[in-house]
Amino acid sequence: MQKHTIFEGILARGMVGIVRAGSPDAALQIAEACIAGGITALEVAFTTPDTLGVLRTLRERHGDDVLLGAGTVLDTETARAAILAGAQFIISPGVNVETIALCQRYQVLAMPGAMTPTEIVTALQAGADIVKVFPAEMFGPAYIKALRAPLPQAPLMPTGGVTVENLHAWFASGAVAVGIGGSLSGPGATGDYAAVTARAQAFVAKMAAVRSQSKKP
Repeated sequence: MQKHTIFEGILARGMVGIVRAGSPDAALQIAEACIAGGITALEVAFTTPDTLGVLRTLRERHGDDVLLGAGTVLDTETARAAILAGAQFIISPGVNVETIALCQRYQVLAMPGAMTPTEIVTALQAGADIVKVFPAEMFGPAYIKALRAPLPQAPLMPTGGVTVENLHAWFASGAVAVGIGGSLSGPGATGDYAAVTARAQAFVAKMAAVRSQSKKP
């Protein structure tokens, strides 16, 4: 799949579900629960055991029906391994210009984490496709709006603190997408995967309402 298709797919979905678990099996079940609920762009965090195996399994099961990325990527070695395992985008908690360059070399979306205007500009100059604003819960949607004033060209994806209740506020403030962690996958920690699916469905329904509202004159 072409990189621009992945980029457009992220924007169209507007949400990236974060899969982080204590075992590969739990990660797969959380991922499948998210997919069953309609969230089909997923980041598998490298804090999960056997992340590469999880990526390979999800790619084999779902092909291009699911946009699949790797998260918590700290270096180029990890990024390259994730790409070989099927990752279509690479998400990092910080800005690593070498990792961004590697992603561009292989036509994979680079989505580094940044918080300050300087970090965001550094990421964009290095070739970032989308900038993950992290940890977004520290400042809230108002911070995204403030960043967009001097940096209207920056595609920002706040991650951290995104809930069904405040989803609309992030997009009203200028986010192009959001990363969703515990408020989506939290019940998976106790094996309640049905609740993860229900939360995914709630996010999808809310996103549809947000998009519908934004189209009104």
